Amino acid sequence: MTEETPRYAVVTGANKGIGFEICRQLANSGVRVVLTSRDEKRGLEAVETLRRETGVSEQTLVFHQLDVTDPASITSLAQFVKAQFGKLDILINNAGVSGVIIDIDAIRAGKEKRVDSTSLEARRTDGLAHSKRNGVSARRLETRV
Repeated sequence: MTEETPRYAVVTGANKGIGFEICRQLANSGVRVVLTSRDEKRGLEAVETLRRETGVSEQTLVFHQLDVTDPASITSLAQFVKAQFGKLDILINNAGVSGVIIDIDAIRAGKEKRVDSTSLEARRTDGLAHSKRNGVSARRLETRV
């Protein structure tokens, strides 16, 4: 009998909520999981909790700090995955990121920056139409584990 090749997953924003539960399910399925979190303390606590509750090994569930808005943090995770596993099979991008963009210079200058809502709607619609033309549904994401 041949041994199954291990699969590797990274779950972003996984120190609580849905990401935390995804890590539990993947680890219980035999996938080797990297639980990531911006806050190192919370991430390490989440890993310890999952290990204690599931009984999975230190090799099955590990922590790596990740701030998805910081290019250096992303590079560090990529290097870690490459060095430790040599590949990545599953990426669950669960980290929440605020979509607000602030023009701090305009705020400091006391100026109001206006956005034409019709042009935003047109760009959003064009993007959805473009996605559908390329065979990608903007409303559905299928993941196989």
